[in-house]
Amino acid sequence: MKLTTFTAGFLLALNPGYILAHHSTVGQIEEFSIEIEGVVKEFQFKNPHSWIQVMVANEDGTETEWSVEWLIPNILMRQGYNPATFQPGDKVQVKLRQHVSGSPMGEFDGALKSDGSVVGRWE
Repeated sequence: MKLTTFTAGFLLALNPGYILAHHSTVGQIEEFSIEIEGVVKEFQFKNPHSWIQVMVANEDGTETEWSVEWLIPNILMRQGYNPATFQPGDKVQVKLRQHVSGSPMGEFDGALKSDGSVVGRWE
């Protein structure tokens, strides 16, 4: 059976959950943000989502790499951000909604850079 664009669109319209499923935040704890402090390892300004990799020092002297998911570059550029917004070595405090698994990852809310500049929401 050949699936036409019209048929595919019609089937998706019957179940809009497919369209919204990709952007679900069910994996994040939505009630509150946590704050991490560390050094930017890498800023991946690319589709389908941008990622900020932050190295956070632990009490025992080891480091944990946190993966912080952000928006797509198109939206970020319209908000005034670019690939140079975060540079490797930048010291940052980051607010994020952590993944429910407790793993070192989450969704970006905002950041305070060591020079005092704010990226995103910082309240």
